Amino acid sequence: MLHHVRPNGIPHHGFAPNAGLEITPQFLDSVIGHVVARGYDLVSLADAARRVAGEAPSERPFAVFTLDDGYEDNFIHAWPVFRRHGCPFTIFVAPAITDGTCELWWRGLEAVIAGAPQVKGVLEGSGFEFETRSDAGKQAAFKRLYWPVRSLEEHRQREWIRQFCDHHGVDLEAQCRSEAMTWDDMRQIAADPLCTIGAHTINHFALAKLSSEEAVMEADQSRRRIGEELGHMPEVFAYPYGDPTSAGPRDFDLMREAGFTTAVTTRKGLIFPAHRDHPTALPRLSLNGFYQKLRYVDVLLSGTAFALSNGFKRVRAA
Repeated sequence: MLHHVRPNGIPHHGFAPNAGLEITPQFLDSVIGHVVARGYDLVSLADAARRVAGEAPSERPFAVFTLDDGYEDNFIHAWPVFRRHGCPFTIFVAPAITDGTCELWWRGLEAVIAGAPQVKGVLEGSGFEFETRSDAGKQAAFKRLYWPVRSLEEHRQREWIRQFCDHHGVDLEAQCRSEAMTWDDMRQIAADPLCTIGAHTINHFALAKLSSEEAVMEADQSRRRIGEELGHMPEVFAYPYGDPTSAGPRDFDLMREAGFTTAVTTRKGLIFPAHRDHPTALPRLSLNGFYQKLRYVDVLLSGTAFALSNGFKRVRAA
């Protein structure tokens, strides 16, 4: 799982709270070469699903590369790397991001704190005030606010971040437009046989925090809007955020009933034959910007990093 692929990325010193979402094209290139050298087949998500289902059995391990949200750097910097290796990849698209209208609240929160010597506001009835002149102060403010904001009901969260950013002079729409791939870009990259476009809700909402009806609507409208723009509707889906608090068994069932053949979470783990019974609850490994060394990739590929946290279970779909 990747988000941003950028040369140099955000420097990992100073205040860069979202730097974990960014890797360099050089690291991506190294990772692809590394997994091939270790004997992995590079396959599309659809091919992986067929292998798991037993429709295309193989004794060789496989790797699937996915990118969430649909950022412009995927088009500019990641795509050439995938082409160079002949590596299939999937981009999960939230159409509001592509439209440039989505509140990328985690980036907005960072921008406010980065640009202000002092941050103040009200969150769920409680006032807060942080001195943010130093990097340490900025880090402390972001840490204190991130999870309370992320935990808000989705519509309330977006209302809060709009008001917070407006008050501090940060333009959320301009920020989104500057980050997002355009629909013209999307059409161009989608025409590459290596590329699969998947759905990711319209507004990048956590499904678990929505009613069943709204969760299905978000996923289905995402698929339909992508179909209108690109000429074909996605069959695969990624849950925004994707952790157990953002997508659970109800949502896995809803996406299956909505007609998605495969859906991926951000629950950490490897794919095993037992996942054939849970195709809408597949785990992924995150390529984290703070750990851009191949020795960390080897740890992830071994599965040892999360075997204990998963209770030594190969499948976690509960």
